[in-house]
Amino acid sequence: MTRAATWNEADFAAPDADRLARDEDTVRRGFWRKLRRLAAQLPFAEDLLAAYYCAFDRDTPLQVKAALLGALAYFVLPFDAIPDMLPLLGFADDAAVLATALRLVASHMKPAHREAAKRAMASL
Repeated sequence: MTRAATWNEADFAAPDADRLARDEDTVRRGFWRKLRRLAAQLPFAEDLLAAYYCAFDRDTPLQVKAALLGALAYFVLPFDAIPDMLPLLGFADDAAVLATALRLVASHMKPAHREAAKRAMASL
């Protein structure tokens, strides 16, 4: 008998929980600093913000938080597949990772997350 691919909070072993906690800490420390610096250059800045608000929403399931925090940590961390300092291409990989994560968790993105993102964009 094959086990179906499902996500349950019980499926997250201690190492996964540790990684999730590290990603959460990384995102909390670096997200706003990097976004403020680059918001005007990023066509996907509002999506980043919506993902951030969804990831830190208490009602968001753990597996959704894990996917979003991984994508957000990829944005925050200085090393990635295409260096962010390259003109035009620098954020293409960040946008692709974020778009993939958002597609995977789209049903968990609430209008409140999008509205919070719009408000935050207006204040940046």
